[in-house]
Amino acid sequence: MTLLSEDQSVRPQPCRISEPGKHISTSLHQDSTDCNGSNVDYVDSVEDSVFGAVEPHRRSRGRLILHGLVMFGREFCYAVEAAFVTPVLLSVGLPQSLYSLVWLISPILGFLLQPIIGSASDYCRSPWGRRRPYILALGILMLVGITLFLNGDAVISALVRDRSLKSIWAIVVVMFGVVLFDFAADFIDGPIKAYLFDVCSHEDKERGLHYHALLTGLGGACGYLVGAMDWGHSALGRLFGSEYQVIYFFSALTWGIFLTVHLFSIPEQPLGKAPSPSDSPSSPLRLLSSHSNSYGALKEPVSAVVSPSVTDLRPRSFSALGEANSVTSSVKQPNKEDQKKMTFRLLIKAIVNMPSHYRCLCVSHLLGWTAFLCNMLFFTDFMGQIVYKGNPYADHNSTAYATYERGVEVGCWGLCINAVSSALYSYVQRFLLSYIGLKGLYFMGYLVFGLGTSLIGLFPNIIATLVLCSVFGVMSSTLYTIPFNLIAEYQREEEQQLKLHGSNKSPRGSGMDCAALTCMVQLAQIIVGVGLGALVNAAGSVIVVVLSASTMSLLGCIFIVLFIRYVE
Repeated sequence: MTLLSEDQSVRPQPCRISEPGKHISTSLHQDSTDCNGSNVDYVDSVEDSVFGAVEPHRRSRGRLILHGLVMFGREFCYAVEAAFVTPVLLSVGLPQSLYSLVWLISPILGFLLQPIIGSASDYCRSPWGRRRPYILALGILMLVGITLFLNGDAVISALVRDRSLKSIWAIVVVMFGVVLFDFAADFIDGPIKAYLFDVCSHEDKERGLHYHALLTGLGGACGYLVGAMDWGHSALGRLFGSEYQVIYFFSALTWGIFLTVHLFSIPEQPLGKAPSPSDSPSSPLRLLSSHSNSYGALKEPVSAVVSPSVTDLRPRSFSALGEANSVTSSVKQPNKEDQKKMTFRLLIKAIVNMPSHYRCLCVSHLLGWTAFLCNMLFFTDFMGQIVYKGNPYADHNSTAYATYERGVEVGCWGLCINAVSSALYSYVQRFLLSYIGLKGLYFMGYLVFGLGTSLIGLFPNIIATLVLCSVFGVMSSTLYTIPFNLIAEYQREEEQQLKLHGSNKSPRGSGMDCAALTCMVQLAQIIVGVGLGALVNAAGSVIVVVLSASTMSLLGCIFIVLFIRYVE
């Protein structure tokens, strides 16, 4: 079986068509027993046979891996930015008083605009699908941002001769590149997750998120390794001109290839478009074809009595009802006037008024990301000042400054350990899930991170700190997977409740829910950017960074126990 082939267990098999004139319930029963003895899992009830909301069929491992490669490329570029944003900005002459502004602009814009993008993607009617147009646009913005970030100084130096103007324009271009890259890279996570949810069955959502976390860790590790190498004295460095251009080459190549693979990994059904007959199996009900990897509705309503023998039906994807609205009755369609009037104020109101279990999940996500960013943004500085006892403000030719630089380098290797452990733990999660459940995994991730960072702060030993860097990966993998798994479970429960009560109400859009979670990441960046610097200045030591991270993580543990709803 090739990488792109579907699993044999879920590959559709040709079904025998019943003879005309026979009762449709008999036909359904025969079809369900003739297709390798399996039941027709597309039809849930009489209502579904009319309105046709069906679940996407199972995806192969290869498809899910190809879909998740975009996370490898995204994290690769993130790691490059984290490793070089400080030296690049300082090399072009950015004043230290403006440095915090770079970190604040992107999350503020993201926090304000993320819900609008998420909601807009829920109702996008592009023939290419709902999510992929947004992913492509944001991916291009990421590429433009990292291009300006790593090449802005060289481009301005070639175009501008005046020394004072050169410095000003280099600062402006590089800052704009950093903000644009952060903005697009933060935004793109929501549509990527919503795309996964839309095209996968419930079982594959969990598998897909695990592959996302695995590839995220691997991408970060590779990015840190590329950044740690001395490209300036290599053949590539001489060819491209500087190590920044070499690193840009690898970053742009990796991101361009993996973004393209992601966009063509799994077909996405456009909103409101019923599949063509050529994509459907030969069936009296003209069900959607499993061959086309699409999902949606029956070609046309059929008045039928479904046989009670059609049992063991698979629960539908939460995105399936939204996809079926173009061929359902008007009471099942979203209100088009409401969609046109959607504003930021209404979106914020919708997020605030979301069900309590969604709101609690957003709060716990905020606590987790605040703890994680407290540690990650200042970890290399912590290694240089506290663990290695160097001085970043000493003369650059002094022993104290050289010691600090050595600590920063070792801190980068610690972040590489974090990326590798994140990839490994994402695989271990699948085995732990059946024993402790999603809420247990959520709690354990926060607890391990909180205890590990507290030990690093209390006992800042070089070896112990590097070993405990592995707990960063546990937290990273938890934040990238568990909250989105919980959203999928909540959405499935909501669908089941709507079905049980015979409600015509459409379920919540996955784009808005994923965007709400991503907004918490931006809000955490704002909190850390505004508050942590002042906290360090007040305490007079960087050790407060890891202790703050530990405190926030342990508070998150308590919140998870008390307020996060358990799901089977």
